[in-house]
Amino acid sequence: MRTTARLACGAAAGAAAAHLLPSVLTVPQLHRLLAPRLSGQSRTSHVALTFDDGPHPVATPLFLDLLADLDAHATFFLLGSEVERYPSTAREIVERGHEVAVHATRHVPHLLRTPPAVVIDVDRAYAAVLAATGHRPRFWRPPNGVLSGTGLAAALRRRLRPVLWTADGQDWRADATPAAVVERVARQLQPGGTVLLHDSDITSASGSWRTTLAAVPGLVRRCRDYGWQVGPLREHWGVE
Repeated sequence: MRTTARLACGAAAGAAAAHLLPSVLTVPQLHRLLAPRLSGQSRTSHVALTFDDGPHPVATPLFLDLLADLDAHATFFLLGSEVERYPSTAREIVERGHEVAVHATRHVPHLLRTPPAVVIDVDRAYAAVLAATGHRPRFWRPPNGVLSGTGLAAALRRRLRPVLWTADGQDWRADATPAAVVERVARQLQPGGTVLLHDSDITSASGSWRTTLAAVPGLVRRCRDYGWQVGPLREHWGVE
């Protein structure tokens, strides 16, 4: 009995470690050093422009109009709950030439959820994006960028590549300004980097998306002044 109990405890500890250990890569310095592709770093001069937490019925179409004016495309990491509420907005993202990816169903860090709930969350978000847009998403970003072994396994089972970011504009903050967002990204960004922004305020300060919207032109202009191309993740690594 003691041997059986020890084996059961060992198995439980191993499962917990497998679920929790990848979370250390959430630390930006670690994922950039140990897993640069996970951070969204490529060896090109291309900069990936990504937006989290949409679709938003008011904000997202304004971002699409702005990106059209800038002749730029982006990757939108969508929340399954919002895709289910606003499928036509999710579909419009694809119809206007952008890329859709999976964020989550509910924006809750995976370490605060049970492994079965994490699997259900990833699967439901994937299904929602596919059903609404007709396009199979290829990338996944966990809520708050907090990785878990269960989340990684669920994403890989759906052939989703996990991607975090190399430059965070912190545009979700109530005290963010367009100039501050641009400068914060510029300080972190290098050629081949991935920018994290938000086209929705569902998990951010109310109305924060307006700050992001005002910051995007300056950010795109700054990248182009450096001679860097700006576009979605599918162009970042030449994914077809």
